[in-house]
Amino acid sequence: MLESMTGYGSAESVESGARTLVELRSVNNRFAEISVKLPRQLLSYELEVREMIRAHFQRGKISAFIQIQLDEEHPISVTINTTKVRAYKELLDTLIREADLVTPVTLDHLLRFPEIFDNGTTSLDNSDQLWLFVKNLLQEAIARLKAMRRREGEELSVDFTARIAEIEKTLSLITTLAAENLELVRKRLAAKVEAIAGKDLTYSRDRLEMELVLAADKLDITEELTRFASHNKFFLEELQNDDSGTGRKLNFLLQEQLREANTIASKSQNAEISQKVVQIKENLEKIREQLQNIE
Repeated sequence: MLESMTGYGSAESVESGARTLVELRSVNNRFAEISVKLPRQLLSYELEVREMIRAHFQRGKISAFIQIQLDEEHPISVTINTTKVRAYKELLDTLIREADLVTPVTLDHLLRFPEIFDNGTTSLDNSDQLWLFVKNLLQEAIARLKAMRRREGEELSVDFTARIAEIEKTLSLITTLAAENLELVRKRLAAKVEAIAGKDLTYSRDRLEMELVLAADKLDITEELTRFASHNKFFLEELQNDDSGTGRKLNFLLQEQLREANTIASKSQNAEISQKVVQIKENLEKIREQLQNIE
């Protein structure tokens, strides 16, 4: 199935007083281009984030945003390190004695040492534990992004199938017109020969047959129509292909379809057939625009 390069996927969770959010955004790009924005706790895991994303997407410009926000209403676990308090108190007392001062040690003095307070430990304090948690969220966001890209790809596939069916109908009309066109050329040449040669057509009939053979060869678009039908068949088959690089293969087939359309218009030398080819090329152009969004 086709997969679009446009999509969005996210996952979030609240744990240990923190809200963790993983967002993935994807837009068109010829190659896989991945940009990552991480919180400071996860900067060392940037390569792993990139590799996880790259393993699932072959093309597209993908932006990954991972945010960690502390819950302001969540109670902060802070305790007093009594051992450090006593150590700093004794240190300050010694300093006062050695300096021969009479100023007593106060709470203001001790508060100058933030080490006397211990923050409660959470998963946010351990980068390895945090990464395991974020990794699961990233996998969930990747799955949602891929699902959205596939849904868009399915919509495009329906549109492509309808346009190819319309092209096939037009090619069928062109086949009929091509046969009629050859007969019209035959009659036109016969009329010209008769006007020039009068009723003595012995030599003129031989020359007429030769001209008809040459005209038939120049106007014959059977091969082009056959190749065009073959390209259409392969195009529809490729829409159901799960292999990577489907977008590139479809672009190649589209170029061949356009080539056959141009050849049909130039060889037929028929205004009505040329008009039908214009309709075909309009559908091919719409397909080409949409193919830019296929992985």
